[in-house]
Amino acid sequence: MDTGLIHIYYGDGKGKTTAAVGLTVRCAGRGGKVLFCQFLKEGETGELTILKKIPSVSILRGKGCEKFTFQMSPEEWETARRLQAELFRTTVCRCRDEGFDMLVLDEINIACRLGLLSSETVLSFLQTKPEKLEVVMTGRDPSAELIAAADYVSEIRKIRHPYDRGIQARTGIED
Repeated sequence: MDTGLIHIYYGDGKGKTTAAVGLTVRCAGRGGKVLFCQFLKEGETGELTILKKIPSVSILRGKGCEKFTFQMSPEEWETARRLQAELFRTTVCRCRDEGFDMLVLDEINIACRLGLLSSETVLSFLQTKPEKLEVVMTGRDPSAELIAAADYVSEIRKIRHPYDRGIQARTGIED
């Protein structure tokens, strides 16, 4: 890769993380080194199971978000905020030190929207990132500033989803 560009996949539809995983596999398949960082999500998923088997993909995951933020006490919310900020700092340091070709920031848009991370901090990183680093950001509701900083912006809209009919996440499809 010559110049690393910035991608955003956002919206209320299914497929934002799936798109980022696809880019991760594509980059790794061409010999690239990828850091896949997940905010707000805990637990094992099918995509993480397979990504862990790819030697050139490193995975970082946040802690402290076992509940939705609206279910958290003020103390739990503050712990989650601190842990998500720590995860972002670790991610930035690794990107600067380890020569990754691609960085995936899964669910970072909503982490910023919820106030668990500062959009200004993320924007500062995007402006000073390693020149060849491709950055992929996912999650609902990115700020206008994050959208303006991106080279690719794709909105994934929900037209219909089985969850609306009470069908829970299915192993191998939604997780």
